[in-house]
Amino acid sequence: MIRHHFSAGVYVREMTLGLDGEVETHEHVYDHFGILGSGSVIVELDGEMAVYHGPCVIEITAGKKHSIRALTDIVWFCVHATDVADPEKIDEVLIKR
Repeated sequence: MIRHHFSAGVYVREMTLGLDGEVETHEHVYDHFGILGSGSVIVELDGEMAVYHGPCVIEITAGKKHSIRALTDIVWFCVHATDVADPEKIDEVLIKR
């Protein structure tokens, strides 16, 4: 499940994933934060894998390909600086293609 949260210049994507749920590999042209609110994940960042247990904050730097795989049920937040406040257009702005 995905929930979108917008405030002045900030977008937060809240994702709830079950065991073995995945966020496919992607990258951004700017730094942002991933926040693991609860649960455990494997984050692959430019080919390097690390296990994280929530709650924790992970900085993801610009141009780094990254993906997430849930080792338990998780709540994950992606925090982005953007003025776009339309859920239908947000991926066009955020994801490098």
